[in-house]
Amino acid sequence: MSQSPYDLQIDSGGDQFVVSGPGPRLSWKLPREWSGQDGYDLQFRVDGVEKTVENVVSARHLFLEWPLPPLRSRQRVAWRVRTHSGGRSSEWSPWHEFESGLLDGDWSARWISPQEDDTQPRPAYVLAGRVELRGDIAEARLYSTALGVYEVFANGTRAGTAELTPGWTSYGDTLYAQAMDVTALMRDGVNDLEILLSDGWYRGSVGTWRKRDAWGTTTAARLQLHVRYADGTETAAVTGEDWTSRRSAILAADLMNGQTTDFTAEPGTTRPALADAVTAPPISWSPAPPVRRVEQLPARSVTRHGDGAYIVDFGQNASGWITLTDLGPAGTRTVIDHGEHLDPAGDLTTTHLDSQKPGEAAIPFVQRDEVVSSGKPGDVFEPRHTVHGFRYARISRAVDPARVTMQVVHTDLRPTATFACSDDDLNRLHEVARWSFRGNAVDIPTDCPTRERLGWTGDYQIFAPTAARLYDVDGFSRKWLRSVRDDQLGDGRVVNSSPDANRLKTHDDPMANAITGSAGWGDAIVHVPWVLYETYGDQGALTENWPAMRRWVGWALATARTARHPSRVERSADPLPHEEFIWDGSFHWGEWTEPKQRAADGSLVDPVMSDPIAWYTADKGEVGTAFLYRSVRTLAAVADVLGHADDAARYRETAEKVRRAWQSEFLDAEGRTKSGTQAGYVRALAFDLVPEDLRDKVAWHLVALIEEAGGHLTTGFLSTADLLPVLADTGHPGVAYRLLHQRTSPSWLGMLDRGATTIWEDWDGVSEDGTATASLNHYSKGAVIRFLHTHTLGLRQAAGSVAWESFLVAPVLNDAITWAEGTFDSPQGRIAVAWRIQDDHLTISVDVPGGSQAQVRFPDGTTFHTGPGRFSRRQPLS
Repeated sequence: MSQSPYDLQIDSGGDQFVVSGPGPRLSWKLPREWSGQDGYDLQFRVDGVEKTVENVVSARHLFLEWPLPPLRSRQRVAWRVRTHSGGRSSEWSPWHEFESGLLDGDWSARWISPQEDDTQPRPAYVLAGRVELRGDIAEARLYSTALGVYEVFANGTRAGTAELTPGWTSYGDTLYAQAMDVTALMRDGVNDLEILLSDGWYRGSVGTWRKRDAWGTTTAARLQLHVRYADGTETAAVTGEDWTSRRSAILAADLMNGQTTDFTAEPGTTRPALADAVTAPPISWSPAPPVRRVEQLPARSVTRHGDGAYIVDFGQNASGWITLTDLGPAGTRTVIDHGEHLDPAGDLTTTHLDSQKPGEAAIPFVQRDEVVSSGKPGDVFEPRHTVHGFRYARISRAVDPARVTMQVVHTDLRPTATFACSDDDLNRLHEVARWSFRGNAVDIPTDCPTRERLGWTGDYQIFAPTAARLYDVDGFSRKWLRSVRDDQLGDGRVVNSSPDANRLKTHDDPMANAITGSAGWGDAIVHVPWVLYETYGDQGALTENWPAMRRWVGWALATARTARHPSRVERSADPLPHEEFIWDGSFHWGEWTEPKQRAADGSLVDPVMSDPIAWYTADKGEVGTAFLYRSVRTLAAVADVLGHADDAARYRETAEKVRRAWQSEFLDAEGRTKSGTQAGYVRALAFDLVPEDLRDKVAWHLVALIEEAGGHLTTGFLSTADLLPVLADTGHPGVAYRLLHQRTSPSWLGMLDRGATTIWEDWDGVSEDGTATASLNHYSKGAVIRFLHTHTLGLRQAAGSVAWESFLVAPVLNDAITWAEGTFDSPQGRIAVAWRIQDDHLTISVDVPGGSQAQVRFPDGTTFHTGPGRFSRRQPLS
C-alpha cells in the first residue's frame, strides 16, 4: 500500500479543470495507515517555476492557507506534498494541478447586451464576434460570464460541460465567471465566437409569484479569449462594440415557464451589440462544482391519453429537461408539459403546484416546452435555457420511446456515502430521500424544483447535516452562504431565501419585510457554517460568516429584549425578568407543515389558508427561544474556534440565560412543555434545553404522544429530522423504529407506498384517491435518512471531534434488520462499516482511515478503541 498523502484538493470549483482565485486553500489525506502528521513539505510548479515550502511543523492537513504570494491571473499550478510523523517521512504524493482564473482587475472585455425588440415572451439572443488566429495554437482559454444564463460556441461547437452558467447568485453583489479549454475548437484563420444568452435567474421568472426583472432589465455577457502560440507569443479577443446581436431560434426562454425553439425561424436581424449598458459586481470564482447533465433516464413507458397526447413516465421525479430526437416532418410542432404527478384518470396534472395568496386567485403552474421541426436530419431538441422538476412528460403527439430521454441536471456533487441493510423498504427510503436532495441542488439548495425553486434558509439548515453525509457539499454550501450574507439586511435579519429575488436589502416590500427574520430560517447563517466546520474542518466557513452570524444573533437578542407577544403583555403589563430572553415578539414560521387535520368531509385543513390572521399572530415563542438558544450557544463555540475568547465567554453566559428563560416559560416541573406537541418535546431534547434530571420525563411525554397518535408522528418542518435520534438516544429505540416502519399516514413508508420517488412537502401529499395536494419533491423530511447512517449503521462522528478525526460505531439494533453496511468518504479518508447478526452473534467490521481514531461499541456497552486499519469483532448477543 502506498505510504504517501493522496486526494489533494483546493477549495475551488471549475468545469474542465479546477479554477481558483488568488489564494486557494490546500487539503490532502494522510497516508492510509498513519494516525497523524507532525509536519510536511510542499513542492510547487507555478507556470513551470519550482518553489518549495519545507519543514512546516503542523498537524493540520485540511484547508491550509496558500503559502506563496497571491496568484496572478491565469497561472498554472502543480503541487504535491510529503508528510512527516515521528521522524519518518512519507513518499511524495501525486501532483495535483489547477489554474488561477482571470482575476477581476485583468478583464479588458466589455459588457455587451443584445439590441432587443419588445417581444413577449422573451427570446434568447446570439451575441457574435470573430477573431483571426494563426495555425500554431498551443493553448486557448476562454473566460466568460453573464447577467442571464448563457452558453458559448466556438466555430459552432459548444464549449465546456457546465449548464445554466453562471449560476444563481445575488447579482447585485456577487457574480462568478467560468473558464473553458477551447484549444481543440480553434483553427487557423477566422474563428467564430457566439454567446447564446437568455434571461435566466437574472431577469426571468423567479419564485412563487413568478417575479421578473429581479436584478435588472437588460441581460449582458462578457467574454475574453486568450490564445498562446507554439512560440510563446499570446493574443486575446474580447467582447466589445465590434460584436453583433440577433434573435436566436429560441423564441421563448424562461427557467421556470419553459423554452420554445423554432428550427424553421428565419435568423433575426443582425445589429450591433450594445456595450456597457449594465453595471455588474466584481467577477469572482466559485468554490462550488458546476451544474451538469449528471445522468440520463430512458422512458419507462409511453401511454396514449384519450385526447391524443402521450404520457411519458421516466420512473423518477428529478430536475432537468428532455432530449427529443424525433421532431417529425418540417413544421411539426411538439408541445411538452412536465409534472410530478398523474391525476386519477392518468393525465398529467400540475394544479397541486399552483400558487395562491389568501383571498386571491391562484397562479397556474406551467412547465411547457415547445419545438417546431425543420425536418432536417440530426435536429435535436434539448432546452438548456430552462429546467424542470418532473417525472412525467405530456407530449402532444406520438413519439418513439427510444428517442426521448430525461437529462438529470443538478450541481455535480461528489457522492460521499453509501448505505444498505436487510430491510428493502429502508433502502428504498434512502434512495428516495437522496433523489429529493439531488432534485433540489440546482446551483443552490432549493425547497422544490417546481413551484418556488427558492433557496429557503429553513430547508437547508434542516437538511445540511444529512447533505454533508451524502455528498461533499462544502463548496456548494459556501457558495450559497455568500448569497445569504449578500442579502442580509442592515438590521441583521437574514431573509427567508437567498438569493433574494425580492431584493429586500435595497427594495421596500412591506409584505416580505413583515415575514423576514424567522427562527429556524435565519439561524441557517449560524448552523450551516458550523456543520461545514464540524464535518470538513473548514474553519474558513466560520471566518467568512462570523460577522453575519453576530449580526443575526444580535438582532434576535435585541428583538427578544424589546418586543413581546400580546399574550404576555396581557399576562403582565411589565415583562417578567426572564422575558428579556424570550424571542416571541416578531414573526416566526413556527414548526410548519405538521400533519394537517381533516375536516368533517375528510378534506385537509390548511392552517394558514383557513385562518391566516390566527396563524400569523399565534405565539411561537417556544420555537423562537429554542432556536435563539441553539444559535447563541453555537456562536460561543465558533468564537472559541476563532480565538475570540471574550466573545465566547459572553455568548456562553447569554446562552445559559436564554436556556433558563426557556425553561421558566415553557417547561414545568413534571417535564411538560407548554405547547405539549411532539415537535416541542423533540426540540427541547435535541437542543439540550431540558435539565438533566427531567430528560427522562420529557422523553416519556414524547413517547406518550406518539402512542396517543396510534404510533404516528405529528412533527413538522423543524423537528422531524431530530425525532428518531432523540428517541433512540433517550432509551426508546423501539419507538423510533416503529415510526420508521410505520406505513399508514403520516409516515415515510406511507409516501413510498403511494408511489413517491422523492420526499413530499406534506405528509398527506397524495390522497388515497390519487389526488396530489402540494409539492412532491421537498427534501426536508428526507433528513430522516441520516438516522440510517448514524444509528442503524451506527456511524457517527464522536462528540467534540472535527473533520472525523474521531468517530463512533454503535449500531442501534432492531428485530427487523439483520445486517447493515455503508461507507463514508470523510475528510480523513474512506470509513467502511458493516455489521451482521448470525447465530445469535453480532459481528462488527470497521475500516479506519489514516488520521482517524474509532470507538466500536457493542449493544452490551463493551467498547473497543482502534486506529487506522481494519477492525473486526464477533460477540454473542445478550
